Amino acid sequence: QVQLVESGGGLVQPGGSLRLSCAASGRTYSFARMGWFRQAPGKEREFVAAISWRGGNTDYADSVRGRFTISRDGAKNTVYLQMNSLKPEDTAVYYCAPSEARRPRSDFGSWGQGTQVTVSS
Repeated sequence: QVQLVESGGGLVQPGGSLRLSCAASGRTYSFARMGWFRQAPGKEREFVAAISWRGGNTDYADSVRGRFTISRDGAKNTVYLQMNSLKPEDTAVYYCAPSEARRPRSDFGSWGQGTQVTVSS
């Protein structure tokens, strides 16, 4: 299994920036890609971005492409999400998880606690 700890969320004004971190431990070597997902109140969890541990290949949801950047530090088993030009519709709890085809893997273990991002003036 993989243990995940997300951090870096907060309250930011529209147009602002935040950098999220996801520290992974455990069987991280079992999964080729890590993804960020988010869940807004009353909505289902949705894909945000993903990156390969090896090669750094990235993928983004259309709603965040050009504004968010995903990166990773393999030595630290940490994945980051740099979020710029934030909009109120980006408000959600953000989670990371091993991913495949824009979906969380079903075999990684349990979700972390997530980190709350609130974009509001």
